[in-house]
Amino acid sequence: MATDIQQTPFVKQLAANDRPTRDAAVDSLRTYLSGRRELPPLELLKLWKGLFYCMWMSDRPLTQQALATSLADLVAILPAENSIPFLRAFWQTMQREWTNIDVLRMEKFLLLTRRYLGATFKLLKKGKWEEGLIEEHFKMLGEGPCNVLDMTVPNGMRFHFIDIYVDELKKVGALENDGEDVPLELLLKPIRALAKGNPTKPVRTKAKEALADERLPGNDKVEDPPEEDDGWEGFKD
Repeated sequence: MATDIQQTPFVKQLAANDRPTRDAAVDSLRTYLSGRRELPPLELLKLWKGLFYCMWMSDRPLTQQALATSLADLVAILPAENSIPFLRAFWQTMQREWTNIDVLRMEKFLLLTRRYLGATFKLLKKGKWEEGLIEEHFKMLGEGPCNVLDMTVPNGMRFHFIDIYVDELKKVGALENDGEDVPLELLLKPIRALAKGNPTKPVRTKAKEALADERLPGNDKVEDPPEEDDGWEGFKD
């Protein structure tokens, strides 16, 4: 039976002013999540509101780095049936809050986003890159940063997602020829979709640059026709 997560004492403590209280709340949350079997979407969004402000209140680079890693590690302890809903709530929260993050706080949320993409790839690797599992996760990502057409997704979030994509694939060994059967073309599918179909030219360009990354086998490129010239050459002197 589902329980209102806001009734748990640690949720409000996630946004406490002092670090020891926040750290203790994250520890309590870890125990709570590892044993749960039912986490409705609304409860997860309530939880992620608390986690967002836990990160918001975190000061100093080393503390922020440790917290980002700790929050991303929550993904690994979730029961399998809760991992995608938990990740979905993360991306929904980031999409909702992205444009409200001020420049002084943006760096730590960029790091948190990187850690969460990395956590997703770790899950896929743990699942032996099973294609059905990859498709399930990409369907979830397609509701957020990989959504090709939804203009309510902040392009700043899309740019960062594209920026870190190959980095995080490399970190989990997906680009290495170590005998592991990695469906790399399938893993690149979200970036190819953005490169081909996003209505914003800078997003398409960014995605094509990622696909041309020299770390990818064969230095993959998108085989699209050149962009049409819009006829504007800038201001004349």
